[in-house]
Amino acid sequence: MRTTSSPAGRVAGKVAFVTGAARGQGRAHAVRLAEEGADIIALDICADIDGVPYPLGTPEELEETAALVEATGRTIVTRTADVRDYLSVEETVSAGLDAFGRIDIVCANVGINIPGAAHELSEKQWHTVIDIDLTGTWRTVKAAVPHMITAGAGGSIIMTSSAAGLRGYGNIAHYTAAKHGVNGLMKTLAQELAPHRIRVNTVNPTQVDTPMIMNDPMYRLFCPGSDSPTREEFAPVSQAMNALPVPWVEPVDVSNAVLFLASDESRYITGVALPVDAGVLVK
Repeated sequence: MRTTSSPAGRVAGKVAFVTGAARGQGRAHAVRLAEEGADIIALDICADIDGVPYPLGTPEELEETAALVEATGRTIVTRTADVRDYLSVEETVSAGLDAFGRIDIVCANVGINIPGAAHELSEKQWHTVIDIDLTGTWRTVKAAVPHMITAGAGGSIIMTSSAAGLRGYGNIAHYTAAKHGVNGLMKTLAQELAPHRIRVNTVNPTQVDTPMIMNDPMYRLFCPGSDSPTREEFAPVSQAMNALPVPWVEPVDVSNAVLFLASDESRYITGVALPVDAGVLVK
């Protein structure tokens, strides 16, 4: 367990449990929280998933996340784990508790997508997305919350939802349903955990510049008139969805919102779905 004092920072001396940490938003959250003084417990599946039409994070990318966290002067515990397997999530939590003795912040950051019209999705595609994006979020929280309650020090849980958790989008029915479910789960947990001074909120981004968005299947979904659409062709179509004149936000933009919700600056904010959406919800 760490015995040295923590540097000044908005989450100094706290421990954050971050899922999906090998790259994208998860990596950005882990690094941003570490920059502000938190030690990190990080997991990622570090493998591709059958049916998901783009590569997922790798062991090497999780190692890179660890190096970036350590470069801030903080400590990180990493594990390869699948949020579809509760025991592997629980083992990650146990390893983090062995190292740090506490969990103060949970960033339940999981998300895959398999584009397709609702009536054309297979049972397997539907269940895969729901099991990871919604039930995986629940498993993450389930593994950490009992230890937070026992510690009696309160805490903050931030779940990665989406603008698709607050409005409908065509051709991603399972993803949209899952992210709406994450928002509902958040509201219930905010009620249940408030007596323990554990706050629960979601972040709800528009398109984020991560591999989940920047891949050929997504480009084809948004640019059906092109045989082999590129990132450059995707950009104006994506920008047309947002009120602000940007095609997407960067992972750090979401991480800054996560940091706010994790810090004492938001100590009385719970049960809130916070858009980081460039105005997509007002279009």
